[in-house]
Amino acid sequence: MEIQIAVAKINKYAVSESGDTLEVVERPTGGLSVVLADGQTSGRGAKAVSMMVVRKVIGLIAEGVRDGAAARAASDALFAEKQGKVISTLNIASVDLHSNTIVLTRNNPSPVFICRGEQIDAHTEESEPLGTSRNVRPVITEVAVEPELAIVIFTDGIVHAGKRRGQPMDVAETLRSLMEDQDPTPQQLADSLLAHAVQLDDGRPADDISVLVLKVSPRAGDHVRRMNVRLPFNG
Repeated sequence: MEIQIAVAKINKYAVSESGDTLEVVERPTGGLSVVLADGQTSGRGAKAVSMMVVRKVIGLIAEGVRDGAAARAASDALFAEKQGKVISTLNIASVDLHSNTIVLTRNNPSPVFICRGEQIDAHTEESEPLGTSRNVRPVITEVAVEPELAIVIFTDGIVHAGKRRGQPMDVAETLRSLMEDQDPTPQQLADSLLAHAVQLDDGRPADDISVLVLKVSPRAGDHVRRMNVRLPFNG
């Protein structure tokens, strides 16, 4: 088996800088972690907040700190700097090669979807963003690595998509329709969810949108680890 990770991101319409930040860090005990933060509002100020949160988290994870403790430390740092006036959501997805599990750490009211074939489960436990107080704790879920497992994580731009015209996205139904007719790659899943959200917003995203998908697939080929990144820009 191999775990494939894909991301699709887009800025809020008419805003030059996304308030979402995503980074990948290798874990000292093996495996890697993907860290996604969404700073309050959009634009440069939100970007500064999400970058501060992500840098704090990946620095601690790289030092061997557990994900939950890293999330709490980032929340404390944000609360101390902004005095509770600015918040950020946070998701950490860690592939732990020691335990053969994927550990999901969430400080985000938006749910996480865990798909096993055609079975789609939404994890909607109450979750508080970072920076609201000194007592913020993450919701932690551990999932065994198994064939056909797919995990879908996103920022609240997906939740807000279509709301201004009374047609919010049904994420579970969208995922189900994608999974029923084909065996989509993680990039196809991320791209399709993002495209549907943008369509619901009439091509003008009402918020920054980031979609992260982790999928367990049969391994094909060698043991080389690979990463591909595509960054469009106006030159």
